[in-house]
Amino acid sequence: MEITIKRLTECTLEEIVTAWNKGFEGYFVKIEMTAETLMGRIISEGLSLSQSIVAVVDEKPVGIVLNGFRMVNGKKVSWNGGTGVAVEYRGKGISNRLMEEILKIYLEEGVETATLEAIKANEKAIRLYEKYGYSVVGEVGFLSGTPELFDVRGSNIVSKVIRPEQFEGVSFYNPSIPWQCQWQSVKSGEAQIFSDSEGNPLGYALYRKVWNTEGKLEKVFLYQFELLREVNEEIVRTILTLLAERENHSVNFITINLPYANPVSTILLQLGFTKTTEQVQMTSRVTGTTHNLGDKL
Repeated sequence: MEITIKRLTECTLEEIVTAWNKGFEGYFVKIEMTAETLMGRIISEGLSLSQSIVAVVDEKPVGIVLNGFRMVNGKKVSWNGGTGVAVEYRGKGISNRLMEEILKIYLEEGVETATLEAIKANEKAIRLYEKYGYSVVGEVGFLSGTPELFDVRGSNIVSKVIRPEQFEGVSFYNPSIPWQCQWQSVKSGEAQIFSDSEGNPLGYALYRKVWNTEGKLEKVFLYQFELLREVNEEIVRTILTLLAERENHSVNFITINLPYANPVSTILLQLGFTKTTEQVQMTSRVTGTTHNLGDKL
């Protein structure tokens, strides 16, 4: 079986969409895409068409890897935005060929650290990534809850609305978070910085709101929720109420890849949030010699 690797810039849009949907058929989470949704995701998350690849067998797209590149703390970081292989071609070496190719791309791009997230239950994928030098560095989760909001009048927490891009100039902002939660991937969202009554910073949030057809706030997707000190239920509930803009209004909050190492996650679970999807964070130091290419699966 001859496997040809093509850059997305060498493929038609139909081939790219086919490679994605075939590659994630029967996946743990349904992520079927249309041409519009896939291209929208590539653009919004800053993924690279020229440095992402498709595996082709007998002129059919059978596998895909999406790649993104950013500077984080002065170092070039890559993100694997999705690796998928068509069901009928799994176990035939396609995954290995894709991994070998993207590691070459990372070296050519001068990447220092490669990152990705994998579904925690997807043990086969995790073993594949470990084979190519990745290691698990943490766990993240999608938490969902509808907490009881309350009257925040009289609270000493002060909020300041900023644009997501302005996080670049915030000294206490932490850029070392999952790719999809970085402000560069959520430019269409909203952000707030929180401080106490004396102006001392307490933390910040990056989020996106969804309203229903009646014009009522229905959901808030939390991409970042960081507290710099004092992490307790009262502060967390106060901030959630401020984000909801009103009291005694039922609003569903959903975290996106919130690290479990973040103490806010513990508070949210105490407030009745439930885990919907769990992933592991994986990273690899990119060098020319540390990856064991091994035998093809």
